[in-house]
Amino acid sequence: MTKVTEVAAAVIERADGEFLLACRPEGKPYPGYWEFPGGKIEPGESPRHALDRELEEELGIRVREATPWITRRYVYTHATVRLHFFRVTAWDGEPKPLEDQGIAWQRPGHTSVTPMLPANAPVLAALALPPVMVVSDAEAMGIDPWVSKLIERALDEPLLVQVREKTMGRQPLQHLLSRVLARAGSLGARVVVNSDSGALPQSTGVHLTAKALMAATERPAGELVGASAHDAAEMDQAEKIGVDYAVVGPVKATASHPGATPLGWERFEAMVRERPMPCYAIGGLTRADLAEAKRRGAHGVALRGAAFE
Repeated sequence: MTKVTEVAAAVIERADGEFLLACRPEGKPYPGYWEFPGGKIEPGESPRHALDRELEEELGIRVREATPWITRRYVYTHATVRLHFFRVTAWDGEPKPLEDQGIAWQRPGHTSVTPMLPANAPVLAALALPPVMVVSDAEAMGIDPWVSKLIERALDEPLLVQVREKTMGRQPLQHLLSRVLARAGSLGARVVVNSDSGALPQSTGVHLTAKALMAATERPAGELVGASAHDAAEMDQAEKIGVDYAVVGPVKATASHPGATPLGWERFEAMVRERPMPCYAIGGLTRADLAEAKRRGAHGVALRGAAFE
């Protein structure tokens, strides 16, 4: 059986959105490579306790607020590691390189330091995903009014947009997608199309329904691939085919799925724990639920009816 080294890793985030990377010093494997700060979990330690200890030893900071995020396994030539990532948003002290390592603040999606440890490429991609997904409701609101509201939001915050219109005709759906890509896409929004819509020209990202997810034998083509999941089996399948994110719910009762039993936050937390992909909470939520979602291990929230409140 392969021995797995358990590691606690920190995404230390400032209020301006920048996060901290560290450069491995001479004398360690991969000297000169950049990584997220952290270190080995000692016997008897929890990942959070190891995180607190490592960051105090490496950077001289005391963690006040940290939430679990994703857990990824990677096989190096010298070791197999399981990285337990936390998002650290509050700490005492100013990070200083106390172990001869370099440190640098970076912006999500615009990392400038190289080379990066191979295990961190998908982590950086996950970190660049916006914390809010907007699910389209253009058929109910009208295409022009919905797109106008989307543009207003995209001017204020980064967004992941899922075009999901179950009963809209092909031509208006293509018109909607074109408008979203041209207007919101030009403002930096990421756009995916729900798999029930079928393949559409211009679409480079796809969001699998739970049914499509369970029928998939491999990751579909696309720059960005996500999936909806409602139970552990669907989460296992999403992990198996290697989606970039999962949308998990419904967390609360929602008018869009009146017959669905809400998961509640405890079941949601259990479903997303130690998964390799970032997860969005969905179902009866608003932006006011974002902090609780993150505390439960979510990357963010997916909103439809409350998207523009």
